[in-house]
Amino acid sequence: MPGHLALIVAALFTGAAVYINWAEQPARLQLDDRALITEWKPAYKRGFAMQAPLAVIGCLLGVMAWWQTDQWFWLIGAVLMIANWPWTVWGIMPTNNKLMAIDPKDAGSTSRELIEKWGWLHGCRSVLGALATLSFLIALDA
Repeated sequence: MPGHLALIVAALFTGAAVYINWAEQPARLQLDDRALITEWKPAYKRGFAMQAPLAVIGCLLGVMAWWQTDQWFWLIGAVLMIANWPWTVWGIMPTNNKLMAIDPKDAGSTSRELIEKWGWLHGCRSVLGALATLSFLIALDA
């Protein structure tokens, strides 16, 4: 049962991450600079509040499935899920902090460039989630 739940959580995480990269980010980049930063700030906070727990829960469920079955693909998927945390802290957080410090009235080309960079950095979350989902699928089939 933990393996099936791990797969569901990883798929939810991946779906949310891919949605952000393929739908939300391109749509927000159509906004003017002030509206862009104004939209990004609460969207990021809400996305983080959803994705961060999913990464932890997916990791824990993957570890439980590995412990129960001794199938290494569960552990690989678990590591890929939790890898989103250090990636966020060290890879994305410096950009997040710069963006959070920008007052919307000061928005301009710099804030737009940072949000574009953030989108590429966030793409790594989509990749990590997809690889974790794939690993869980392989483990489930093994």
